[in-house]
Amino acid sequence: MKPQDAETIMAPAILVTGGAGYVGSHTVMSLLERSESVEFEIVVVDNLTNAYRSDDQKKPEPLRIIEEMTGKKIHFYELDIRDREGLNKIFAAHSIECVIHFAALKAVGESVEKPLEYYQANISGTCTLFEAMRKHGVYKLVYSSSCTVYGEPEKLPLDESHPTGQGLASPYGRSKFFCEEIMKDLCRSDPKWMVISLRYFNPVGAHHSGRIGEDPTGIPNNLMPFISQVAVGRLKELLVFGNDYPTIDGTGVRDYIHVEDLAEGHVKAIKLFKQPGFSGFHAVNLGTGTGYSVLQMVAAFERASGRRVPLRVTGRRAGDVAANYADVSLALRLLGWRATRTLADMCRHTWAWQSAHPQGFRDC
Repeated sequence: MKPQDAETIMAPAILVTGGAGYVGSHTVMSLLERSESVEFEIVVVDNLTNAYRSDDQKKPEPLRIIEEMTGKKIHFYELDIRDREGLNKIFAAHSIECVIHFAALKAVGESVEKPLEYYQANISGTCTLFEAMRKHGVYKLVYSSSCTVYGEPEKLPLDESHPTGQGLASPYGRSKFFCEEIMKDLCRSDPKWMVISLRYFNPVGAHHSGRIGEDPTGIPNNLMPFISQVAVGRLKELLVFGNDYPTIDGTGVRDYIHVEDLAEGHVKAIKLFKQPGFSGFHAVNLGTGTGYSVLQMVAAFERASGRRVPLRVTGRRAGDVAANYADVSLALRLLGWRATRTLADMCRHTWAWQSAHPQGFRDC
């Protein structure tokens, strides 16, 4: 459905930007699966940069599958969030109470090569969204941020008091940091704003059903889909970007979090808006608190899949840091949330998705 075709629907709604992408679609699923969210309509806008839609379908494959699995309707608009007029039509057509904002370009390495594209999409697009929210009196926002805002870690684990914006290694990280600063300014300017910025560590895995998962276009920028595409035979070998970091085996260490745990964190965040006196800007880490190296992830995936993953070490990638992993104690205190799925779950669910869909959503 195009914005100009939007029908007026006055049931309370949650707007999910980028909701047809990887984390966005799993969050939409989590919203529809949770009983506390049933009173909300789900409205998704996505420009399909990071999502797939077959030629004979009106909706992207992840959303079509979610509707089929849940029996619930999703209102979908193909729209770039920089389209001010289109956004205003959607806000006018739906009684939106809060926004979950995922829409962004998201690859660290690619952002070094294409900084203008990243600043345009991630900063200009976010400002256009905020203008539409303010115009229509919507002040509740859950923002998809990133641990990259911390830059090179001064200490580990990273907690929310760690400085942000210093020595950031990529335009992607800077775009997330700049957006957080904009949101802080908004909250200082008007107490009606309620912003929860969820600083993700490294989302991996797939829905436990194996029916929706991560389906990047081109050569994957993230580790787990790269591993799984090699295991399924779609790619010849895994490229390991550097083995000379000061880590357990020389490869980069990251805090990997199951995408279903991450999605549930967004549902928990929305509940905060109902607490009396809640306002202002709040940043919260979402991770597991445990770091794994690239080679440890490869070994875990090989155990889960029973497949060998050939690899080749190449040079370090611009924008990467040696290690980061989260202190997640604030998420437990503020959101009542903690990650419950294990590394074995992450690998098993990824393989269930990839082995059933070697070519991603094109195999649906």
